[in-house]
Amino acid sequence: MAKHGLRAAVAGPITVITVAALGLAACGTDASSGSGGAKGSSTIQIWEGYTQVEAKAFAYLVSEYEHQHPGQKVSTLFVNNDDSLQKVLTAVRGGSPPDIAYLYGSWAPNVAQIPQVVNLSTAVQQPGVNWNDFWVGERDVATVNGKVIGVPALVDNLAVVYNKTLFANAGLTPPGPDWTWQEFQADAKKLTNPAIKQYGTAYVTPGNEDTVWHWEALLWEAGGQLLSADGKQAAFNSPAGLASLNTLRAMAVTDRSMYLDPTDSAYDNLFNSGKIGMLVTGPWDLATFTNVKYGVQVMPAYPDGKGHQTISGPDNWVVFNNGAANVAAAEKFLLWLTAPAQVKYFSMQTGDLPTRQSVGDASGFSQQMNSTLPGVSTFVTNLANVRQARPQIPQYPKISQILGTMIVSVLLGKSQPQAALAAAAQQVNQALAAS
Repeated sequence: MAKHGLRAAVAGPITVITVAALGLAACGTDASSGSGGAKGSSTIQIWEGYTQVEAKAFAYLVSEYEHQHPGQKVSTLFVNNDDSLQKVLTAVRGGSPPDIAYLYGSWAPNVAQIPQVVNLSTAVQQPGVNWNDFWVGERDVATVNGKVIGVPALVDNLAVVYNKTLFANAGLTPPGPDWTWQEFQADAKKLTNPAIKQYGTAYVTPGNEDTVWHWEALLWEAGGQLLSADGKQAAFNSPAGLASLNTLRAMAVTDRSMYLDPTDSAYDNLFNSGKIGMLVTGPWDLATFTNVKYGVQVMPAYPDGKGHQTISGPDNWVVFNNGAANVAAAEKFLLWLTAPAQVKYFSMQTGDLPTRQSVGDASGFSQQMNSTLPGVSTFVTNLANVRQARPQIPQYPKISQILGTMIVSVLLGKSQPQAALAAAAQQVNQALAAS
């Protein structure tokens, strides 16, 4: 899921890749020519939450689209991604939704219930779109009850980015592909130096979905599940749930080796200034780490758990029905935006993982990505460790709020893990029963 903007430890600014070098589509291409593309002058409005390098790359693509499609105008409005669903619902009620909105994939079941959401099932099956080229996890999240409610906007996952210099100064061996959470905790403790306000690791604690999905990966690795198989009961109040929360609590409360970031934004500057040794984060942060010699490794595992896993947060571009002409123009733009040439450009400029397999598998792509953002190829291969997805149910946003409160309470030392798990499970069961 995107917070989201992406960043790298390179000796100089990010390389600017030219349009010609990446082969940006000079027209709508087959992928965007069959949606009844609007003719003449028209304007579509997009709500998106891009910042920094992502914002710059997206703005360039918008201008390129307008240049290639005279008379077609794309108006963009920044909307914080965390707030976008509520703002969309308010706009729908007021009869003024955007033509396109960037919405978290975890909201897909709720989004599908909005009457104004356009069914894109026919659009994505047009010749040249190659719907199956999107990663299976993306297509699954974009499809609700057989209806395609969005076009993939982002795919990502979590891995560990570590400061090579701090590891060397602490006499630590860089983490290997088979490391454990016990080793992570021990390394974090050794990397911590209170005298200079240096922490071994960090955790985002605004209590939102960014807080939650970091913990969910640990839960799965410990062998746990969020919900029962039938989706009717909480299942995280379990030995695996306790082990995963205890792992975080040990660093936050006992060892004091974890920097807690309620802003969800301070951690990257601290890492970039050498004040944090390791981050569990995604590729969106690499391009900001210009001052750090870093490495990237898969997440640690639990010896008796389910091996190395990660979590992916595919997000969607969703189209709203503001009349046939607007829908046609919106579909045309989206299918151009998500065609391979544009996907490659956006990935190369931002470090976002490619939303299409053909781009990720292309000869030389990983090497090109690494030349700008060292280590990003680890995130690409780490997609193979995405084995599970968050529950695609309408109640998930409420469940996420409950879990976010639980995690923050434990990390701040206000609650004991077992009591917090029990209380949260009770609240989740009530939320599920009330639906």
